[in-house]
Amino acid sequence: MYDSVIFDHDGVLTTLVDLSPLRDATWDAFAELGVSDPDPDHVEQVVIHVSPEDVRAAAEPYDIDPETLFRVRDERQSAAQRRAIADGRKVPYDDFDALRRIDAPMGIVSSNQQATIDFVVDHLDATDLFGTAYGREPSMTSLHRKKPEPYYLERAMADLGVESPLFVGDSDSDIAAAEAAGVDSAFIRRGHRADHTPTPDPTHEIAGLDDLLELDGVPVVGDASAASGPAADGGREGGESSR
Repeated sequence: MYDSVIFDHDGVLTTLVDLSPLRDATWDAFAELGVSDPDPDHVEQVVIHVSPEDVRAAAEPYDIDPETLFRVRDERQSAAQRRAIADGRKVPYDDFDALRRIDAPMGIVSSNQQATIDFVVDHLDATDLFGTAYGREPSMTSLHRKKPEPYYLERAMADLGVESPLFVGDSDSDIAAAEAAGVDSAFIRRGHRADHTPTPDPTHEIAGLDDLLELDGVPVVGDASAASGPAADGGREGGESSR
């Protein structure tokens, strides 16, 4: 029996945002730092899937501190995503309410910004659902900690006081982070992953959040075995802790 369920965010709980707001936000970050006409390749280098080397390479030609560039880029991108959430361009998937039938502590572990994740949880009025919710802090250190590293997943497990979660994600980095943490994974095959072959192999593959309710080991409201099991009793206590 899983003692908790932890989720990635983008493409799992909420729809993906178009890249154009993120790209515009990155251009704005350069402008804020006094670079009015950066090389488009340098901008593109730090829009998504960013490494520390990418940030340093984009900052060096303009004599910008890489840490400052990354912080401003993160702040600008988070603001753009929060606007997309507030005005309905980024929304929860139709099956989001299936989570309310899961009878175990739940959390979020995302490679998005912490400010973005906090806004999403509040906007969805879902603070009662998630005992902990992690995004990245706006520093280059977070780039060494994000998935596929298990750092944030292990912190979420510690917050919830659990040992055997199921981690639900839509990317190879999610599955790899679960494997690195020694826990089971579920690959969710949303539309944007229709033709993707996940690597490494996930423990489960699901089409949507409703499918979680049918997986062996996921405690569901009304399931007598879940209600009486030790994982349910201990996990519920852990779920009341805050991040």
